[in-house]
Amino acid sequence: MEKKALKRDIFDEIVKYLNTDNIVVLHGARQVGKSHILFFLDDYLKKRGKSTYFFDLEDARLVDVLNQGVDNMLLFLKNEGIDMDALKKAKGRLYIFVDEIQYLDSPSPLLKLLADHHKYIHLIVSGSSSFDIKSKFSDSLVGRTVDFEIFNLSFSEFLRFKDTALNTKRKLDDFHLKKIKGLYKEYVLFGGYPKIVMENSIEKKEKYISQIIDTYIKKDIRDLAKIKDVAKFNNLLKVLASQSGQLLNVAKIADICSLSKPTVEKYLFILENTYIIKLVSPFSSSAKVEVVKSPKIFFYDTGILKLLWMNAFPQNSAGNTFETSIFAELAKKYGARNIHYWRNRNQNEIDFVIQFKDKLLPIEVKTNFRNFRKSSMGSFLKKYRVKDYKVVSIEGEKRGENYFYPWEL
Repeated sequence: MEKKALKRDIFDEIVKYLNTDNIVVLHGARQVGKSHILFFLDDYLKKRGKSTYFFDLEDARLVDVLNQGVDNMLLFLKNEGIDMDALKKAKGRLYIFVDEIQYLDSPSPLLKLLADHHKYIHLIVSGSSSFDIKSKFSDSLVGRTVDFEIFNLSFSEFLRFKDTALNTKRKLDDFHLKKIKGLYKEYVLFGGYPKIVMENSIEKKEKYISQIIDTYIKKDIRDLAKIKDVAKFNNLLKVLASQSGQLLNVAKIADICSLSKPTVEKYLFILENTYIIKLVSPFSSSAKVEVVKSPKIFFYDTGILKLLWMNAFPQNSAGNTFETSIFAELAKKYGARNIHYWRNRNQNEIDFVIQFKDKLLPIEVKTNFRNFRKSSMGSFLKKYRVKDYKVVSIEGEKRGENYFYPWEL
């Protein structure tokens, strides 16, 4: 994957901060492509004549180098042939990439000293979960970092990685519409992890996703949460996967998995902060009026969801899997924290409400456009005096300007 150096959409946002004094921090689940983005940035800077150095902390020897502090790091870089004095004299910058920074014992003092006293060094770092980063980053870094959440591939990135020339912003004829629908169904079926997208063999796709689940989700999170009863935790993952897109009932799940409610809540916290799931809160302008306070649970990747739930890839995607894919697309576009759902006392419900830049955008998701009924949407539009809304589907005929295919979001 790194050899192709394919551009991710978030690159255009990150590059804006390469000439600032901010430490750029990328965090997200393992295997979603954080290292690839760092390599792409490294290559981008080198092509513009900039000085760079890359620390891959999967190499334990480099962890030791950085754990010994700033002076040892600078000595190491000089021994690597980097002329710091010449850089400072020329008022140049050294861009230092640190991949998997959570492996350091205490990264905050190192980053703070570099940011405050070595302005000719610009840091771009990555970590595999916000939980790891928050637990190891101290308050001393407040105001010194700019954070970017890295997710699996969006559908537009999926098309790029599949090397297809389809333009999702252009009106498509029947032939190309059928083609892009097939590609989106593949995207829903197998998810958006870069390695999975680049693999053509279904057998290997399944094998690779199983490895991600076993190595990075089950093992890493087990270790992070110090989970003792592995079987119950694995069963919890399966139960949660079966409920993606549904209201979360912690007490019921605890009963099903024979776990205590506090234990389930602890595991949910870890899973959310390692970018496996997201708990979507209900939208309300008044807590007295909206009665549903339970969040909905969504997985960020439908391939992970499928294998956890069914242990295989079925040929057809259930409605909740399609809805989960739409959630993931919206999270990448608007930010997961800006996504809510809505339900009132009369059981009127809207799948997603985007609260973004002081605007509200209600979105209904259907497997077929013909299944949409406007009663719930009408209730929401009237109550909150909103005019714009979207109906998203992949099947059936669009019936107006408010109807969209997933790639038109």
